[in-house]
Amino acid sequence: MQFRQKAIVTLVLIGIISLTLVSTLIHLLTESWWFDAVGFADVFWTRITWQVAIWAATFAIFSLFLWFNCWLASRLTSDRSFQFLAGSELEPHTNTISKLTALVLIFIVAISAAGASARFWETSLKFLNATSFDRSDPIYSQDIAFYLFKLPFYEGLQSWLFALLMSGLIAAFAIYLLKGVIQLNFVAPRLTRQGLAGQKLRLERQWQNYFQGQQKTHIVLLLAAIAIMVAVDFWLKRYDLLYSADGVVWGAGYTDTHARLFAYWVMGIGALILGVFLTLAVWFRRNALPLYGIAVYLLILLLVNGIYPELQQRFIVEPNELDKELPYIKHNLEFTREAYGLAEIEVQNYPVSSELTAEALQGDRGTIQNIRLWDYRPLLSTYRQLQAIRPYYQFNDVDIDRYTLNGNYRQVMLSARELSYERIPQRAKTWVNQRLKYTHGYGLVMSPVNQVTPDGLPELLIKNIPPVSQVDLEVQEPAIYYGEETNDYIFTGATTPEFDYPQGNENAFTTYEGIGGVPIPNMVRKLAYAYELSSLKILISNYFTNNSRIHYYRNIEQRVSHVAPFLKFDRDPYIAVIDGRLQWIIDAYTTSNSFPYSEPVTRGINYIRNSVKVLVDAKDGTMQFFVVDENEPVLATYRKIFPDLFLAQDAIPPQVRDNFRYPLDLYKIQAKMYLAYHMNDPQVFYNREDLWRFATENYEGNQQPIEPYYQIMNLPGESREEFALILPFTPVNKDNMIAWMAARSDGENYGKVLLYEFPKQKLIYGPFQIEARIDQNPEISQQLTLWSQKGSRVIRGDLLVIPIDGSLLYVEPVYLRAEQGELPELRRVIVAYEKEVAMRPTLEESLTAIFGNEPESQVAQPATDLNVDVDSNLIQQAAEAFERSETAQRQGNWAEYGRYQQRLKEILQQLQE
Repeated sequence: MQFRQKAIVTLVLIGIISLTLVSTLIHLLTESWWFDAVGFADVFWTRITWQVAIWAATFAIFSLFLWFNCWLASRLTSDRSFQFLAGSELEPHTNTISKLTALVLIFIVAISAAGASARFWETSLKFLNATSFDRSDPIYSQDIAFYLFKLPFYEGLQSWLFALLMSGLIAAFAIYLLKGVIQLNFVAPRLTRQGLAGQKLRLERQWQNYFQGQQKTHIVLLLAAIAIMVAVDFWLKRYDLLYSADGVVWGAGYTDTHARLFAYWVMGIGALILGVFLTLAVWFRRNALPLYGIAVYLLILLLVNGIYPELQQRFIVEPNELDKELPYIKHNLEFTREAYGLAEIEVQNYPVSSELTAEALQGDRGTIQNIRLWDYRPLLSTYRQLQAIRPYYQFNDVDIDRYTLNGNYRQVMLSARELSYERIPQRAKTWVNQRLKYTHGYGLVMSPVNQVTPDGLPELLIKNIPPVSQVDLEVQEPAIYYGEETNDYIFTGATTPEFDYPQGNENAFTTYEGIGGVPIPNMVRKLAYAYELSSLKILISNYFTNNSRIHYYRNIEQRVSHVAPFLKFDRDPYIAVIDGRLQWIIDAYTTSNSFPYSEPVTRGINYIRNSVKVLVDAKDGTMQFFVVDENEPVLATYRKIFPDLFLAQDAIPPQVRDNFRYPLDLYKIQAKMYLAYHMNDPQVFYNREDLWRFATENYEGNQQPIEPYYQIMNLPGESREEFALILPFTPVNKDNMIAWMAARSDGENYGKVLLYEFPKQKLIYGPFQIEARIDQNPEISQQLTLWSQKGSRVIRGDLLVIPIDGSLLYVEPVYLRAEQGELPELRRVIVAYEKEVAMRPTLEESLTAIFGNEPESQVAQPATDLNVDVDSNLIQQAAEAFERSETAQRQGNWAEYGRYQQRLKEILQQLQE
């Protein structure tokens, strides 16, 4: 019976271990195939080699060290037996059970430590390939690279050794405890003098009786080694003071450098002395010496590391804070500005002229013709209504870019038409349709930022399926196998053709001819993927051929993160048409949370650079990691680690570079930090005298910060328009504007950031103040109220501040949407300048109402009469009812078809009336 039980337990353990190993090996195998398919096999093997090496070394060292301490403790107590099974039926098997238990626990601890240590691969490689910043910190004169690349390695190594020693100590202590060598029956000391003396004698006797000779030596030497690790920890903590949050600013302050630094020195040296003290205690007859040494050390720790810095802060620093902290505020200002690139921002004056004329507008047609009248939120709804074509197509978001179209430099808005399997009719949701048929989205829609049809809808430059272009920009390869919404794995090259795009009442089909995906030409790979993806159908389906391929990690953000998890990626990838193909562009950042004296921002980052831009092909999924900052030290370190991953800056094709734009996330971070760190004077910064905030606007009844927006414009002093990302600022708790920031995206000026400050003695209206003036205008207020009463919902878009010819122009589009509809129409444009406000059907008419002569334009004029607006809403409702009835007819849903046909009839009757 006992043999059968042992056999069953053994088989279960072998099964669990085997299953774990098989799962791990299959995962590594499929991962290696994927990395090989995308061309980054070296990246995979570099990571895996170091992970496995660190894992194996840690597992071996922890296993041997724990085994040695268990063996030594058992050998030193060979005359004693384990007490935990005494008196039970298992007492005869005590030794066997204790050995098996020890081995299992050693295995668990070692494998846990190995798994945690394997994540140390990146820190180790950065330590070995560190690149200098050629910049030193002001306290210890260490190069910044020490804090980003070397200090994390030292701290990790110290933690690793401390964990190793502690696990050995716990293992040995447990054996001594279970064998009765140590008995936890100390009596609390009495408060009388005689009582304390008696307790001291009792402690010494117990130590001597229960813990003698080599047993004591074993434990004390482990404690001494741990004390040395504590000393090393305090030594390293000195450098962590440069990230201290205890002072008036981020980084080491007066108390840190004059009290805590002293305390760390004392505690570090004290820990070393304690280690020596514990070692010497082995040869002394005073057996309680180790306990006294530890007690004294803890007391010093409380006094020096706890009480002394607090006294210093309260009685020396706080009464003289500005005087004491001034040098450290300077360090914080200097290093924070450097860490976020704020020191490179060029500050200029913007005097704000009040003499903008129609002639000046005529002379800056490039800016006027690229003012964004389409807010991305209503436009996304419009794209979905007009260009989704079928229910299973989805527009995820609207991107903004610029192209030279028909010889004109134009700002455009565009969105990729991705396929959403969730929108497939329920009856059609089969494994074949999900994995083999509905594999890709198709094409995109593009419209200029300022053009409007007479119906108040966007003028589409690229539209429909297959894509039809109205300009000299063609989409020759419209298939989207990789995108923002492609989260499921699919197969191509099967015997059944893929659905390509709808074609009237029929569908067009295709067979994939790209290079994306992982080939699955044989049963071995099918078996591996069937196991990895938990899908038996992969193994038994008859649709696969030797040319079949599996596509996974198709979500572009997940895809690039899987290759380069050490980079952080912008949250807004954007689609571009490059050489007729659809390409995703993703901004990638090298970051750190270890830059000395730098104030951290979101996600624990206190250093950031946009060092890399990633190009992902929408059909093939091929990835290219282009370097855009050759001199950035963090990226230079990663380039040493992964020499084949990154492409040099001079390898970027011009047509790709033309679509690079200043990244939105980086701009937001820089703008956020600049709200306080535009102040250069430490005393002004200390008093927070000149804090800024993002300008605010009124959007759908809520006051909210304005989002940064792209704009083609002529920057002050420049002779031609360019693509810039801009944002206005106001003083904190005030609404008047004080400055605006522009980040440049074109040509040699890419990456330069300019800050234009207004005269502080002059009142410049901020966006929220302009919104208030619009609300107070009787004509505009009456018109908006009338529309609302007619059954339409009024949507006011973003209020844009447009710097032009030394002046400021404010533009806000107004949309109408039927209460029962989902199709917003651009019906009015509000323009404000100085004290003038006008709302007209077009931007040109609003400008004419304020400035007189009408500037040249390419913008179509929508209908202006209110009755026509109301009729247009009915016409749009009729179009929606007709389109939905057709969809219901194609799906065979005759009840829905009849309902929408009746709705169409009712709307047509209203139009006749």
